[in-house]
Amino acid sequence: ADAGVSTIIEYKPGAGGAIAVQALRSAPADGLTVMLTSSNVLVEIPHVMKTSFDPLKDVKPVAMVARGSIVLVANASVPAQDVASFVGYAKTQAGKLSYATYSAGTASHYAGLILNQKAGLDLAHVPFAGSPPALVQVMGGQIAIMFDGLATSLPHIKAGKLKALGVASGQRSVHLPNVPTLAEQGYPEINYGGWFGFIAAAGVSDELVGRMNAAISKAAGSPKLTERLAAAGMEPNTPMSAAQLAQQIRADHERNAATVKAFNITLAQ
Repeated sequence: ADAGVSTIIEYKPGAGGAIAVQALRSAPADGLTVMLTSSNVLVEIPHVMKTSFDPLKDVKPVAMVARGSIVLVANASVPAQDVASFVGYAKTQAGKLSYATYSAGTASHYAGLILNQKAGLDLAHVPFAGSPPALVQVMGGQIAIMFDGLATSLPHIKAGKLKALGVASGQRSVHLPNVPTLAEQGYPEINYGGWFGFIAAAGVSDELVGRMNAAISKAAGSPKLTERLAAAGMEPNTPMSAAQLAQQIRADHERNAATVKAFNITLAQ
């Protein structure tokens, strides 16, 4: 609205975001077509799904709108209140427990693998197509734990249907200030968190991207939008320049590539 330009929203789901990115790249590089996406389209999915674009070359980050935390949740009946007590419990249940993920090859999967490795556990991986069906199994007691996006788990945590054992992101969540991070509990490697924001085609000029970054960052920091995002379980935005966001994407992309290679992760797992 501030730019005096009418906005048309066009949903382009499918192929791990590749359909939307292709539409973005096919449009004129005039900055009038941008894509609102989650970071996993750029830093996770390309490692386990063949995509038609290079996330580091074919698109250009514009601005972050909101951050999302990942939380380690457990079935409410699991006799644990934190990671240490869960690890102790899991070691008494060798070969019996599993962890859910909202999809193979995502941060939800990476975090579970690393917990298994670092804590010496043998939790079986059970992948799902999204968080809701996975959470049903965790809340039902068929699966012990899950690393999930806080936005989807928070209502169930508040309702007492899930226990939050730790926040698997860089800092504590504003929504769960009393729940320590995995790093605070001795697992600094389990540090994941996503974001939602805008990207443009690589051909859009840096000057135009800079102007869009300023406008979007200002809007994202407005009290009304901040309140709505918080109600949806999101974290306050951390304003970044387009260049800083590009550095973040590259770092996350390279870190995740190394994890996928180390654990030989494929979508078939």
